[in-house]
Amino acid sequence: MSESGVIQDRIRKKETEIQTLEDRLRAAKIYLQALQDVLAAVKRDVGPPSADALRIGSSVAQAREAILRAGKPVHISDLLATLGKGVTKETRASLASSLAAYVRKGEVFTRPAPNTFGLVELGHPAEPELAVAEPPPDFGRAKAPAEDGTEIPF
Repeated sequence: MSESGVIQDRIRKKETEIQTLEDRLRAAKIYLQALQDVLAAVKRDVGPPSADALRIGSSVAQAREAILRAGKPVHISDLLATLGKGVTKETRASLASSLAAYVRKGEVFTRPAPNTFGLVELGHPAEPELAVAEPPPDFGRAKAPAEDGTEIPF
């Protein structure tokens, strides 16, 4: 074999080696992208969003900061006053419904008392369980009026 034949043979081998390495690199990049996609999906699925997910400057973020400063749960009227908003039926309903959405999901805010909001991160209690009163013993029984005007069960 001539010298040019030997060189051409080496060129073909090196091109084959490069092609093999490029295939491995392409497969590694695909694998890396798949891992990154899985990580992003896991981050979305793991736990509730943190308070950092609140839009900076929003009323909800401002309410969180006001509760942080107070260090205790704060009534909605006091929150509105702290935020410099008028305490009207509309502003109360608007802010309370925004905060309540987080409370229902168990994220960021808690509601330890009616219209009072705390923070999960500060360990403020969630809404207290309402005591379920037992119905009276004659609940659901039909009653007929007695001659004296009182009701008697059938």
